[in-house]
Amino acid sequence: MLLVGKKIKKIRELRNLKQDWVAEQLGLTQSGYSKIESGEVDVPLEKLEQISKILNVRPEDIITFDENMVFNVMNNKTINGFVIYNTSEYERKLHDEQVKNLKDEISYLKGVLDKILLTEKKK
Repeated sequence: MLLVGKKIKKIRELRNLKQDWVAEQLGLTQSGYSKIESGEVDVPLEKLEQISKILNVRPEDIITFDENMVFNVMNNKTINGFVIYNTSEYERKLHDEQVKNLKDEISYLKGVLDKILLTEKKK
């Protein structure tokens, strides 16, 4: 079982949030917040509630989070290496949001590349 701090880190990463941004929202330094994620300090219930609001999840979702239930990239030849099984609605939403963010980033980068190629063609 992952420590609460490690679970917080995994959820933060799935939400594509930067550690320093979360720290700022909590009124902590980045290094102070890092100690939470690394498990160097205990997370009191009040702080867990604050973190859960920032991550847009319930405190109990952090406590029960199991990254192995989100996706497994091993030995799957059918769905581009990703298997999502026995996931809660919360975990599916996290995954869907991450996929949407990646698609948006790809679209943006394609647009930038198209502009660069167009500029090069005009030269």
